[in-house]
Amino acid sequence: MIEKIFPFIGWFKNYGGDALKADLISGLTVALVLIPQSMAYAQLAGLPSYYGLYASFLPPMIAALFGSSRQLATGPVAVVSLMTSASLEPLATAGSEGYIAYAVMLALMVGIFQLSLGVLRLGLVVNFLSHPVVNGFTNAAAIIIASSQFSKMFGVYVDSSEHHYETIINVCRAAMHYTHWPTLFMGVLAFAIMYALKKLLPKIPNVLVAVVITTLISWAVGFEHNQKVSIDTILFEDARLSIESFNNAANQISDFGKKRTAANHELEKAVSSGNAVEVIDAEYNLKIINHNIDQFKKEAHEYREKIRSFLFQGVSEPDGSLKFYLKNNMPAGVKGDGRTWRVKIGNNPLNTQELLMTGGGAVVGTVPKGLPSMSIPKFDTGILLHLFPYAAIISLLGFMEAISIAKAMAAKTGQRLDPNQELIGQGLANIFGAIGKSYPTSGSFSRSAVNLQSGAVTGLSSVVTSFAVVIVLLFFTPLLYHLPQSVLAAVIMMAVIGLINVSGFVHAWHAQWYDGTISVLSFIATLVFAPHLDKGIMVGVVLSLGVFLYKSMRPTVPSLSRHDDEGLKDAMTHGLKECEYIDLVRFDGPLFFANASYLEDKISERMLKRKKLKHIVIVANGINDMDASGEEVLSLLIDNVRSSGVDISLSGVNESVMAVLKRTHLIDKIGRDHVYPTMEKAICSVHTHTHHDTEEMACPLTTVCHIS
Repeated sequence: MIEKIFPFIGWFKNYGGDALKADLISGLTVALVLIPQSMAYAQLAGLPSYYGLYASFLPPMIAALFGSSRQLATGPVAVVSLMTSASLEPLATAGSEGYIAYAVMLALMVGIFQLSLGVLRLGLVVNFLSHPVVNGFTNAAAIIIASSQFSKMFGVYVDSSEHHYETIINVCRAAMHYTHWPTLFMGVLAFAIMYALKKLLPKIPNVLVAVVITTLISWAVGFEHNQKVSIDTILFEDARLSIESFNNAANQISDFGKKRTAANHELEKAVSSGNAVEVIDAEYNLKIINHNIDQFKKEAHEYREKIRSFLFQGVSEPDGSLKFYLKNNMPAGVKGDGRTWRVKIGNNPLNTQELLMTGGGAVVGTVPKGLPSMSIPKFDTGILLHLFPYAAIISLLGFMEAISIAKAMAAKTGQRLDPNQELIGQGLANIFGAIGKSYPTSGSFSRSAVNLQSGAVTGLSSVVTSFAVVIVLLFFTPLLYHLPQSVLAAVIMMAVIGLINVSGFVHAWHAQWYDGTISVLSFIATLVFAPHLDKGIMVGVVLSLGVFLYKSMRPTVPSLSRHDDEGLKDAMTHGLKECEYIDLVRFDGPLFFANASYLEDKISERMLKRKKLKHIVIVANGINDMDASGEEVLSLLIDNVRSSGVDISLSGVNESVMAVLKRTHLIDKIGRDHVYPTMEKAICSVHTHTHHDTEEMACPLTTVCHIS
């Protein structure tokens, strides 16, 4: 019992020095991969990169201590990071304080959801996400994740559009207007290092080597080159006017945002007072404010894009300061400093006395030293209701990813897995992670593979990984300042290449054409609806449930004949003749309210078509259950068939269906001598009297008769 609550107690049975050494080495090895990966994934989630480190010191340890897999490496992963970004973007600006608070709250919700499923032993709900849907979604997510890094690779900035593909088109346009080549070089170099080491020296942590080399180059050449200047140093009137207009629009958004908060309070008061006129007035006022905010957002977006399009050249003044001229519009005889400068602009108003001009590439920047403060996230009912569907999807997707990886590793190690215990482990990891300022996490395929290959014996390796991250947070964060953003983008793109699995579509198609179709449609829907990824998944789930319902309502009802292999098989599928006097009808599915009338229709069709029919045997081997509607329809069917002068019997009735027949006394109506244990016994029993004085030379139920 104690071991069920604290599974890690089982680690130390027969635990020796060799196992401890293996866990220490594998834990450190995973940490070397985790640290750069986690920072990259945090940016994918729309968070400052160091939040990836916050998500890497409690979740790996807690998931290992309370989960069932001993080699599963938990922490930030690509798909969950993308889902986090998709769920929070409508609520707040990426990277803002509100956004971070919502990300932490989302982690807590995911944790509670997973823990509840695990405690209630409801891990089976994950089956609502079928493999074709997950395959389609994962492939689309990999493409979305990889393409979302293009802006960082090219060193350009664009606003997010309503659809992901529109954002990518805008990134391509911005890259054609201007690409920061050193940024692109850093990204390509990181790619080359990781790819070469993966192929040539797979035991060396390629991500870490790429990060170390590019960070050293970035530090040595002064890759980041920013200056804070006054707006007066920009000698281009259109740029100055655009900045002032942008500031005006941004300030208006802020002012109307405050008015909206007040208007919401007024609306709540009006609703609670029950005065309909006041409610209408408050709603009208709120609509006007929202309309104004939308207008100013559109205006700010247009000026932001315009300001980003300005490329400047700096000219040194005698005092060492810089003046900025529009590129390709330099006064005659004036020589620039060789750099291309741009105004760094976000959503907030620009400080015109301290404009941030960037003439280099983007780096990670300052990473706060030390561990984050521990606190329980604050709850907001409105936000909770908005995030709940996303939390449910992230919980199921994250768990599916984790349990799939754990199962694959358990197949190699022979370890027994408990999916519900794994849910508890993942749930607690997200709950404790939220207390430590983490965003949602899950099991990582790549890091789990590294953990297994490094020889991890128990979850102690993940505990070592967590301590390694803590040491980095306490002592080594300054070393991460010069890490180029494009290198993190390359790390993400390299990691998600492995998620692309085209053969999954082919495999699903070979299994069932509709599974292949669902997989492709889920893929397309996810791409089209991105960044609203939940819609892509919902399309797949609805299609899967629709196919399931249709197949349940319309099961196959074939007539059987003797096949070349002596078995009784579907006559139509195998091109076999059917007996004129006996119809051996097999019903492939449970007989219940949704399909009971379908059986009645199929039997009626046969009786109308086959005038010589004397006996119908319903082969019930495929009927694994029967409800009251099924029993009622079967009873009516027996009456109708026999009133038409055709006899009817059953064969191969299983225990659960037989119990229904006995409880409802339908067995007496059918006749106990009309219920046969096998098809062969049914044929032997009814064949003689149904074929008496008939012209059939050879019966297709006893002899193989192909349709000529």
